Amino acid sequence: MASNTGGEVDFKLYRYTPSLVAAILFTVLFVLATLYHLYQVVRTRSWYFIVFAIGGAFQIIGYICRALGHSDKENIPLYSISTIMILLAPPLYAASIYMTLGRLILHLDAEKLSLVPVKWLTMIFVSGDVIAFFMQAAGGGIMASGTLSAMTTGEHITIGGLAIQLVFFSVFIIASTIFHYRIRKNPTEKSFAPLRSSGILRMPTWEIVMTGLYVASILILIRSIFRLIEYAQGNSGYLISHEAFLYVFDATLMFFTMVAMSIFHPSKVLSQSTKAPRSSRRSRSANKESPMTGERV
Repeated sequence: MASNTGGEVDFKLYRYTPSLVAAILFTVLFVLATLYHLYQVVRTRSWYFIVFAIGGAFQIIGYICRALGHSDKENIPLYSISTIMILLAPPLYAASIYMTLGRLILHLDAEKLSLVPVKWLTMIFVSGDVIAFFMQAAGGGIMASGTLSAMTTGEHITIGGLAIQLVFFSVFIIASTIFHYRIRKNPTEKSFAPLRSSGILRMPTWEIVMTGLYVASILILIRSIFRLIEYAQGNSGYLISHEAFLYVFDATLMFFTMVAMSIFHPSKVLSQSTKAPRSSRRSRSANKESPMTGERV
């Protein structure tokens, strides 16, 4: 919250001049990551993952506004859009991650191994994420109005949204870990998938996806803890007063979240449940026997 020293309100949109170089750098990085995610969504027809790419678009808008804010520090609309877009991108990543776990459990025929019934799993976690999303959006919007009272109210609402996000993410990580342990101990028939390389690891396809979920979840969790502490310190706090923390504990972590989910993309296994690869169909066709000769054609 903004401090009040000697009866004078100490409130500022920025307590530094936003770095133009850093804002442009991360705009470019998020553009590249988002375009690649869109390519993966279209190529694999994994439309359920489009929300993740929208999160990337939010980041792009946010950092473009920070770049413009370099030469116009008192521009409230630029500050508002930047703050809100950067705040709201991670909840969109989280929603995609929640939906992916539910789809993976169904794909593996492993509903009985899930800590939370699959029919409720996605609904529960996405609902919590939606609540956190709108609370952070409302808090960011109120803070961006530029008055002391609005700043205080907005911070409280944003902190509440971040706290809800942290709780749901923590429970999600626990639920994911328990499911992973159970399916390793009692594998289903579909979990006996052939080994496949992600470019870094060689493991069953479903574990490639689980690895991506773990990495992304931990990165988002660290970012949310940082944001919670930042807003708890208030407008004159140490973290919000030093721009480097934003780029280290938010921008960088969220960029690596996008990179991780592109490497361990859910389409590596989930696309197989809806459509067999063309090579597999050609192989099956080549192995059919001619009804006239009994020979393979």
